[in-house]
Order: sequence, then C-alpha cells, then structure tokens
Amino acid sequence: MHSGLKTAVLMAALTALFVVVGGVLGGTTGMVIALGLAVAMNAGAYWYSDKMVLRMYNAQPVDKASAPRLVEIVEKLAERAELPMPAVYLVDESSPNAFATGRNPDNAAVAVTAGLMDLLNEREIRGVLAHELAHVKNRDILISTIAATVAGAISALANMAQFMLLFGGRPGEGNGNPLGIAGMILAMILAPIAASLIQMAISRAREYGADAGGAEISGDPEALARALDKLARGASREPMESAESHPATAQMMIVNPLSGEDLMQLFATHPPMEERIRRLRALV
Repeated sequence: MHSGLKTAVLMAALTALFVVVGGVLGGTTGMVIALGLAVAMNAGAYWYSDKMVLRMYNAQPVDKASAPRLVEIVEKLAERAELPMPAVYLVDESSPNAFATGRNPDNAAVAVTAGLMDLLNEREIRGVLAHELAHVKNRDILISTIAATVAGAISALANMAQFMLLFGGRPGEGNGNPLGIAGMILAMILAPIAASLIQMAISRAREYGADAGGAEISGDPEALARALDKLARGASREPMESAESHPATAQMMIVNPLSGEDLMQLFATHPPMEERIRRLRALV
C-alpha cells in the first residue's frame, strides 16, 4: 500500500478508535472534554515544537559563512523541491543522525549532527537532506501532531474513566453502553495501547513516504540507501546522548538514535532498515 494511503487509513482507524472508545468510556460529554484537553496540550507543541526540539539538542544555526557545504546542498535541494529555504542547524554530536521540524514549509528547519557530516560523502548527505525536505513537503509534523492529539484524547478518556470508577462513578453511563463494567475496564487498558500502536504505525508510514520523496527530490535513491545503511550502523555503535535524554523525540530522526533493540517491530517508531533500503533500491 502506498505510504500516503496507508497514513490516511491509519489516521481513519485512530479516529474511529477514539469515537468507539469515547462512546464506551465517556459518552458524548466525555469525548468532547478529552478531545478538548488533547487539542489544548498539542496546540502548544505544534506551534513551538521546532524551537523546543532544537533547544533540546542544542542545535546551532549555520549559514554560508559557517557551513557553506551544508547550506549550499540544502539550498539546491529546496529549489528542486519547490520549497522555501529552511533554516539549517548543526548538532554537535558524534552520533550520525538528522531531523526536520517546523509546522509548515514556511517555518521549517533541518538539522544534522557533526557525526553525520563526518561519516557520509556529499552524495549521501544530499540523499539525507532530501529525505528531510520530503518530511517538510509532506507536512509530516502536522500529521504527527494530529495523531498525537487523537491518541492523547484516547488516553485522557481512559484516565477519566479510571478516575470515575475509583470514586464510584459509572463511565459511559446513560449512553447505551452494552459492555458492562468488565468490558469498560478492558477497554481502559487496551485502548491506549491500541492508540499508541496506530500512532507508531503512522510514524513508520511517514518514514517510507519521506524515503520515496527524498529519492524523488534528489534523483538519487541509491545515495539515500547507502546513507541509511551507514547511519544505522553508526547510530547503533554510538547512540545519541541527547536523544536518550528525550526519547519521545526519537521518531523525528532519520534512523533510530536510541540504544537497545525494539522488543517488537509493532512498537518501533522506524521501519526495518533492510526494507527501507530494499524499497529505495527498487527505485533505481
């Protein structure tokens, strides 16, 4: 399935899960309250996430005077992608990685680590930066924010229902809920897990989409494939210290920056590297 279509299907599934769980656990009123809370919490993240993330990683802005090679590559790729020139940042970490942030193409930023610049050749750097610009072009920050809003609303509903049960209330009472208390308790436990799984699947679909988009922007899928292989090996040898301190931001990186292996692929924020490389090489 095409990554864009897959993302749309997953977003629809997440929304449907919210409607069903909301009706069971909170009724109409509970759904509205939970969604309002989630929107309020994520609105700030949407507007200020770029500054927050760049600050977390101590990313420093660069220009043609301080990093001419890097800025010139971004400039040419942005022109090819028909995007406004994003702000360019360098992260002083030896672990090789990159990410993009910003709520829309007019407020975008791309950042790479010093380790990435040392590890990759210029052709591979172009492939990586094209991938990050594809995230910008696809408005993936907006998609991830909406997914986080709905998943957060589901978790808020589950927490509200638990609170009501503890104090003798009946979550979902009056809305024709057929499941009974036992069913609602099960929904409280499973719904947030299901929401997280769907959210992670959306993240993986976004990575596939950015790989394909990056290959199109750069016109060189083999360069991105080689870069991903090098980055995955480099990041596994040397995990990113700042990402270890902020694991919630790990999904923004082009490769998993954290130490340790995922217990299950379902819980991974990044697709299997072998499959990403296979898909890119199929485009050559």
